[in-house]
Amino acid sequence: MPPRTRKPAQPSAAGQTPKSPKPEPTPLSKLLSLPEIEDIRGALLRWYRHGHRDMPWRKLGDPYAIWVSEIMLQQTRVDTVRAYFQRFMQRFPTIAALAAAPADAVLASWSGLGYYARARNLQAAAADIVAQYGGEFPRDPQAVRALPGIGPYTAGAILSIAFGQQAALLDGNVIRVLARLRALSESPDSAEGKRLYWALSAALVPPPAAAAADADQSGAPGDLRRNDPGDFNQALMELGATVCLPQRPICLICPLRLDCLAHKRGDVESFPRKKAARPAPVVNVVTLVLRCAEQVLLLKRPAAGLWGGLWEPATLPMQPEEAAEAALLRLGRERLGLELGLWPAQALAPFVHVLSHREMHFVPLLIDWPDATLPAGLRLAGYDDAQLVDLRLPQALGLSAWVMTLLRRVAAVPSKESERHQTSPTP
Repeated sequence: MPPRTRKPAQPSAAGQTPKSPKPEPTPLSKLLSLPEIEDIRGALLRWYRHGHRDMPWRKLGDPYAIWVSEIMLQQTRVDTVRAYFQRFMQRFPTIAALAAAPADAVLASWSGLGYYARARNLQAAAADIVAQYGGEFPRDPQAVRALPGIGPYTAGAILSIAFGQQAALLDGNVIRVLARLRALSESPDSAEGKRLYWALSAALVPPPAAAAADADQSGAPGDLRRNDPGDFNQALMELGATVCLPQRPICLICPLRLDCLAHKRGDVESFPRKKAARPAPVVNVVTLVLRCAEQVLLLKRPAAGLWGGLWEPATLPMQPEEAAEAALLRLGRERLGLELGLWPAQALAPFVHVLSHREMHFVPLLIDWPDATLPAGLRLAGYDDAQLVDLRLPQALGLSAWVMTLLRRVAAVPSKESERHQTSPTP
């Protein structure tokens, strides 16, 4: 009788071997003790109140101003936001003024700031606040989170900074501080990581009632109006933006360095764990500047989608290996209902506009239109409106950064009419 042999292990299903189980997420109780929480709160509040960056919205204490600033600060640097914030608040000083403003006026005030859905949502939320709350920003957390464009981070910022509520927030700066503070191996992009980071942030935010006690302990005059939740959240963001930097963090002056596990390991820049970067897809786009004397033809994009509601020269994605001249003719037929081969087109310098999720490679062409009116037979496809805009005053409309750059270039190119005047003999 032949010897019995052991059968090989069978694959689990469809010929696949069983996957190893995922590591369990770190329990919050293992990350922070109550004494550690108190130490971190005290150290960070003392550091922040001793001195922080001067920002215009911090001086106002107005929920509307704080809301506008937090929306602008999403994906945008503080230095860029300062000037935009002041101009925006001068033009729309109240929630009611913002709700009643023309959409083009709001987008024009946002031009160059990017992520234009923020401006559209801001105005939509202002209209809801006027309709439902008489123009007063709501204090109820559920009501705040229900407003257009307000997610968990923005809600936490407004509720804590404007109203002193014990509400957590989480942005890129805060994630970096928390990941290093506890040397978290969880990726902030994973479902488990998101839950852990939010739980950690919520555990650290002090309650409002702690304000007077902490003020006495620090030796500062007692002030019942002191906003511990708001100050703490701003301190977390301030620390990430000025000290706990992505590269070359300034650990020597960090108020949390004694509590920071990544610092103790000497491996600060390894946290948070980074996901593999994916190359952004490249989109080649032909764009036509149709110039009529000192005016250019601009078209309004649909409200939904990329650059929604903004104005731009006619654009069309190019097909693979398509030449610019062929793409221009196709643009004329498909976007404008015009045969553009009848007029000479001048090629302008191509340029690249980088978005968070794609690279736009623009191939601009310029045609000097012989008339001073909109072309007869113009039939728009993919756009909601058209108008001729003075090249010297395009800021009255909402324009993206790439459009403003392109129009400045066009303004420096002499028109055929001006060349004729320059070369014609004087009588």
